[in-house]
Amino acid sequence: MGWLYMRSLAGYATPKAYLDAKFTYDRDTGGSRVLASSLVGRRTYYAAVEWMTAGSGEREVWGLVCLVRYNPRDREGLVFGYKDMSESMGPCESECPARILDLLTATDNTYALAWRARCRARLSERSARAAKPTPKPGDVVVLAEPILFRDGRTFSRFEAVAWPGRSRSGLVYRSELGGLYRIPKLKDRVYRIEGRQGPRTRA
Repeated sequence: MGWLYMRSLAGYATPKAYLDAKFTYDRDTGGSRVLASSLVGRRTYYAAVEWMTAGSGEREVWGLVCLVRYNPRDREGLVFGYKDMSESMGPCESECPARILDLLTATDNTYALAWRARCRARLSERSARAAKPTPKPGDVVVLAEPILFRDGRTFSRFEAVAWPGRSRSGLVYRSELGGLYRIPKLKDRVYRIEGRQGPRTRA
């Protein structure tokens, strides 16, 4: 399905609230309910949607993904747009929260299974990343693979140094030769922390 744009949220406070209501309805053939949803990064909506078939009471909970664009100041007045996809379409977006994945019922759809597996793998990666120790000022950080910096020098061992305002984390890293460097995406790298550096002796 393509993008749908509109000039308002039809009275709903947020894109999430609009989509929750959009996919909650009753028909002669059955009823649809959003059991849980989340707007990740303001651009991707994930939901566990329950479908109850009328008469038989057959129940299925499937994964829904909506790409979202919301701009209340859009020049053309098209403030809200979305593109919806079921998990059976194999969406590229795979940052669905675990609490939503846990609600989905069993499926044999190949694309849906692959999508669920990608989401679970992403959650595992994020968990492993979060579990890595965060350096503090004075800690010695040793990288498994050296970094080549713009000045042509290569280092793998650093001392974490507090320097507010110079990086988002408030830390920079002092090499063994004394130069200060930033290490981008540290937690995406393999490293260990050996402990705090002792007092430095100035020449």
